[in-house]
Amino acid sequence: MDGKIFIQGLEVACILGTLPRERKMKQPVVIDLEFPAPVRLPARTDDLRQALDYQKIAGSAARFVSKSRFFLLETLTERLAEMLLREFKLKCITVRVAKPKAIRNAEKIAVQITRKAGR
Repeated sequence: MDGKIFIQGLEVACILGTLPRERKMKQPVVIDLEFPAPVRLPARTDDLRQALDYQKIAGSAARFVSKSRFFLLETLTERLAEMLLREFKLKCITVRVAKPKAIRNAEKIAVQITRKAGR
């Protein structure tokens, strides 16, 4: 891989949290993804078949998160990374999931991890 793709600010609503109100109503999370990708060959050929389809990756991430029902932000972040590594045969991925307004007087809280395939 000779480059990276960044998907930033992907907003998805899901059930996340431990409080009773968080278990009943979906709330927004904001996802950032970063992963190595072939860039030189797709740029040279201008052919999507040579590139990672980041539209599919973003769509898959959004579907997974919208259907999830985790208590912890840490669990959501780990499971999302695992799914994307497996589904798209990525070698490595950095996933950051932020929960806006989760703590009073804070814009958001976030968990960020970097995972490699097979680990």
